[in-house]
Amino acid sequence: MNEQDIYEGIGQVDDDVLLRSEKKRRARRPWWAAAAAAVVAVAVAVGFFFPHGGDFDGGPFVTTAHAVAEAHYPEMAPYPDETAADFEVQYEAWREDKMQQERDIDNMEGLKDYAQASIPAFLSGAEGENRAYSPLNVYMALSMLAELTDGESRAQILTLLGSDSLEALRSQANALWNDHYSSDGATTSVLASSLWLDEGVPFDQNTLDTLAENYYASSFQGDLGTEEMNQALQDWLNSQTGGLLQDQIGQLTLDPETLLALATTVYFQAKWSSTFSEEKTAPQTFHSPTGDVTADFMHASFESGTYYWGERFSAVGLGLANDGGTMWFLLPDEGYTPEDLLSDSEAMDFLLSGGDWAQKKQLIVHVSLPKFDIASQIDLAEGLRALGVTDIFDADRADFSPMLAGNTQGIFVSQAKHGVRVAVDEEGVTAAAYTLMSMAGAGEPPADEIDFTLDRPFLFALSDRQGLPLFTGVVNQP
Repeated sequence: MNEQDIYEGIGQVDDDVLLRSEKKRRARRPWWAAAAAAVVAVAVAVGFFFPHGGDFDGGPFVTTAHAVAEAHYPEMAPYPDETAADFEVQYEAWREDKMQQERDIDNMEGLKDYAQASIPAFLSGAEGENRAYSPLNVYMALSMLAELTDGESRAQILTLLGSDSLEALRSQANALWNDHYSSDGATTSVLASSLWLDEGVPFDQNTLDTLAENYYASSFQGDLGTEEMNQALQDWLNSQTGGLLQDQIGQLTLDPETLLALATTVYFQAKWSSTFSEEKTAPQTFHSPTGDVTADFMHASFESGTYYWGERFSAVGLGLANDGGTMWFLLPDEGYTPEDLLSDSEAMDFLLSGGDWAQKKQLIVHVSLPKFDIASQIDLAEGLRALGVTDIFDADRADFSPMLAGNTQGIFVSQAKHGVRVAVDEEGVTAAAYTLMSMAGAGEPPADEIDFTLDRPFLFALSDRQGLPLFTGVVNQP
């Protein structure tokens, strides 16, 4: 991949972010003939949370590339037309399909342990800058990576993700995929994946079938690096991201040395349960670490709001329509910073509590929230090593035998990057994330009402209905 912006404002995609062998040649000698081949694997995950949404078709995209494994998405009844004469019939059909997608997550504690360990690892060290991270995005990418690895490489991933076996992880990832899936015209939430194989690469069909069945990942094979395959990849990405990144995706190409590329996307579209009135938005001072700045603040009062607090923070959650989850805002007490909260076990417990918290009170909450549009890019390699996932980065120790047939010696993850963008306005939240993996204080509130004003650095988490964080971040500069 040439050095290009995959997404303006999210982050840069570096030069060697695709699965390749440095010694591969277009003469197509056996790819494994180079004993010291440095093969790079990539997982690109692009996620959106759009209040308005784009042109998203809600299903797997069929390209002109040769499909060697295809995903098939569940069908859902559309959200009912409230003005229709048969509204009740439509509603029952919609509700039935909605309930069929709901899943019990067996290993919730393991998931929360992973989130509690990884959120501080990837959000800390912002040093006054904005930073964001999608735990679910990285979880799904690592789960698929576990399918492509074996031995200690796989064991380290399983440990981080809180699973005791690949089968348990596979079941968990499948449950998460289905539990988050919605394509009803009102709320769209789809985790999509695809694998792109060069025509000279031998592969294990069983692995591809497993990815299709459990991760809804389609796999395609062709002459990677050609104009036709580049167009097929771009078409797939545009289809899965609602056409919202056409200009940036148009710059995304695979170079002729690419052996394999893994592309995953997350598309989420919803609105606030109660939107902010644009008429109440007004300039206000935000006290950033580098000095006071003026930002547009949104204002709303919630008559039956819930106010939460801990030893070093206060918090409020804003709901999303149609069971879309909640966006949580954690404001450090005076004298503390978001960095302090990231290292505070109580604050992290609250972040994953889903509102199940003893120190809370229902009262009138006046929320003042700055509109913000933040972007950051994280190199995951250092954080993953610190979290115990080390072997996949070592050419002598990494084991990618389940995916590729033949000699897999010398294959390793040479790059792991993750970019996120989150924007908040009166309608709702817009968030995007991608993961690139390369293988070469507050006290108890007053009795009646309280002002919750986010006019200094704060933490946020966009969580699903079960309290699992989809996006998290630090806002130092709105």
